[in-house]
Amino acid sequence: MRRWIPIVLAAAATLTAAPTASAQTSGPSIAAQTSRPSAAAVNCAKVKCIALTFDDGPGPYTGKLLDLLRKHHTKVSFFLVGTRVEKYGKIARRMAREGHEIGNHTYDHPHLTSLPDDEIEEQLGRTQDLIERATGQVPGIMRPPYGDTDDRVGSVATELGLSQILWNASSRDWELRDSAAITKKVVGLAKRNRVVLMHDVWPETVKAMPKILSTLKKKGYHVVPVKSLLRGKELGAGEIYPVGGWR
Repeated sequence: MRRWIPIVLAAAATLTAAPTASAQTSGPSIAAQTSRPSAAAVNCAKVKCIALTFDDGPGPYTGKLLDLLRKHHTKVSFFLVGTRVEKYGKIARRMAREGHEIGNHTYDHPHLTSLPDDEIEEQLGRTQDLIERATGQVPGIMRPPYGDTDDRVGSVATELGLSQILWNASSRDWELRDSAAITKKVVGLAKRNRVVLMHDVWPETVKAMPKILSTLKKKGYHVVPVKSLLRGKELGAGEIYPVGGWR
């Protein structure tokens, strides 16, 4: 099974090359320029941690979310869609520069389990290349859209060196579409070591974040990227975390 070839990608992305051109600069990679997230210093074995994860971006509201996270000295996990990385390459680059965890969320958000193996590979491989071009980083994690995964998806993820990150709590922000309701939902779901599904493409979610962050802090939680919950453990390629619970 082959990996998506960057040369082919470049040709396929011609129509969207302009928005990402500014992200493709020469010089040291973001990985070399950026210090590790401060959240890595949090010992989740000793304190209450919760991971907030954001799918489907980058988008028009992600910059404001990054401003809020920087103000609160907070790192999170972002799972990026390839078509949006093409459009918002600068925002993806900023995520990496500011030390957030970045994962692959496919090229255009299909149900992976409904695709043949070669198309699963294209969805993930193409997005790997786009994220690397925009940020200088090669993701080691992916999140299957809708949480749909199976042995075939796991096999492709393994070949591409990607662990699978699911969730065990959902903000249901795409359904609620109200900042107060989203805040109440997320705070109500708070539990040690939970992985919470959110989306930075909804303005109501971004608007809810200051209250969510301040309330979680008052309750003694440290908001961290998913990798901090692992307490130094390295997930294997294709391995799923957290196991079960997302339904």
